[in-house]
Amino acid sequence: MRRVIGFLIVAIIVVTAAWYIALLPGHVSITISGTSVEMAAPVAVLAFLIVAALIAVFVQVLLAIGGVPLGMRRSRERRRRAAGERAVTRALVALAAGEKSGARSQTRRARRLLGDTAQTLLLCAEAERLSGDEAAAASYYRLLADREDGAFLGLRGLFRQAMAREDWPEASLLAKRAEAVRPGTNWLREERAMLAARTGQWMHAALLAGPDAPVAAYQTAAAQDAVEHDPGDAMRLAKEAWRKHPGFAPAALVYAGLLRKADKEHRAQAVIRGAWKEKPVGDLAEFLLAPIEDPLARIREATRMVGYNRDLPDSHLLLAQLYLQAGLLPDAREHAEAARSAGMNQRRLWLLFAELAIKEKGDTEAGRTAQRDALRRAAAAEPDPSWRCEVCGTAQPKWRPVCPTCHTPGRVAWGSASFVSASVSMLEAAPVEPTPSAVHPAPPGAKRIEAAHP
Repeated sequence: MRRVIGFLIVAIIVVTAAWYIALLPGHVSITISGTSVEMAAPVAVLAFLIVAALIAVFVQVLLAIGGVPLGMRRSRERRRRAAGERAVTRALVALAAGEKSGARSQTRRARRLLGDTAQTLLLCAEAERLSGDEAAAASYYRLLADREDGAFLGLRGLFRQAMAREDWPEASLLAKRAEAVRPGTNWLREERAMLAARTGQWMHAALLAGPDAPVAAYQTAAAQDAVEHDPGDAMRLAKEAWRKHPGFAPAALVYAGLLRKADKEHRAQAVIRGAWKEKPVGDLAEFLLAPIEDPLARIREATRMVGYNRDLPDSHLLLAQLYLQAGLLPDAREHAEAARSAGMNQRRLWLLFAELAIKEKGDTEAGRTAQRDALRRAAAAEPDPSWRCEVCGTAQPKWRPVCPTCHTPGRVAWGSASFVSASVSMLEAAPVEPTPSAVHPAPPGAKRIEAAHP
C-alpha cells in the first residue's frame, strides 16, 4: 500500500511539473556564430534537460573507463585477501593438529599474502615455537611488541619464553611493559604472581594472587623470610595466614614458633591444638611435645591435644608411640590395635607392632615370631605419609611454598603416595588449592617443618 501511495505522489509531482513547464509563456532565442535559434520556453527547458542528461551519461562512461585499472586492482586485492584468510585458517588447523611443517608453510604464505599484520606475526611465532625454533619465534614476538595493535601479544610471547628459560630479570621487565600496555589483565596478574613465587618474593605474590591462588602458602613463606630481619612483620603475616586457614599446618607452626619465641607458650599451644582439631599433622605434635621431657607429661599433653579427634587412626598411633616410649605396654597395645581397627595399614604402624612384640614377649621364640610377622606386614603395607607435591608426586623432606621439581606453588601437602596419586588423577577434573583438608597426619618422629621455632 505504501508503494502505491508513493508512486501516486511521484506521478502527481511529475505531471504537475510537466504541466507547469508546458504553460510557461515566452520564447528563448540563442545566437551562435551568426546563427540564431528561437524556440518556445517549454521546448527550451526540455532541450536543456536532454542535454544535461547526455552530459551526465558521458561523464559516467568516462569515469567507468578510467576506473577499470582501479577495479582490477581491487579485485586482485580481494582475491589475495581471500587466499590469505584461507592460509590463516589452514595455519590454525595445522597448529591445532601439531603439524610443524604445515604450520610453518601456511603461516609464511599468510604473511606473504596479507603482510605483517598482528595476526600473521602471531601465527608465525607460534609455528616457530611448535617447530622448536625459539629464536625465530622471539623475532616475530619482537615485531609484534613494536606494533601498537599487537604489543601485548608480543610481550606475552616474550614473557612466556623468559619464564621457560628462567630468565627472571627479563621476565620482570617484560611483565612491567605488558602491564603498562594493558593494565589489570587477569592473565598477567596471575603470571606476575607466579613469577614472584618463583623468585621468592612472597609478599608480592600474596598481593597479586587471585581468589584461587594459595595465599596462605605465600603468607607463610613471607613470614618465614621475615623472622630474622623483622619479627613483628613475621608475626603479623603468620597470624593472618593462620586466622584465614586455621587448619593449614605450616602457617600454624610458623605462628606458634614465633609465639614461643615471644614467651607466649600457652598461646602457642592453643594454636597447635586448634590446628590439630582442624586436621591432624604429625609435625604439630612434634612441635607441641618438643619442650616436654617427662614421658608421662608428654602423654598428658598429647591426650589433651588429640581429644578433639581422639578416634582418628593417627591420634591412636601417636598415643601408642608415646605409651611405648613410657614403657606402658598395655596402653600402647590398646591404641595400636585401635589404629589398625580404624583402617590404618601403614609401615610405621607395623614397625611399632614389631617393637611392641619384642618388648612384650622379650627375646623369645614367640616374640621373634610376632616381630617377623609384623615386619612382613610392614614390607607390604602402605608407605608412610610425607610432604609430597600433589601435582608431580615428588616427595619433599619438608614443606615448601613451591614444589622445587614442577615449580607449582602451594601444592606441597602432607599425605601418603596413594593420596598424592589420587590427587594427581583428579587434578584436571577439579584443580584445587592445597587446603587443610589435603593435609594428612604424621607421627611425632617425622621431620619438623622449616619454621620459626627451635
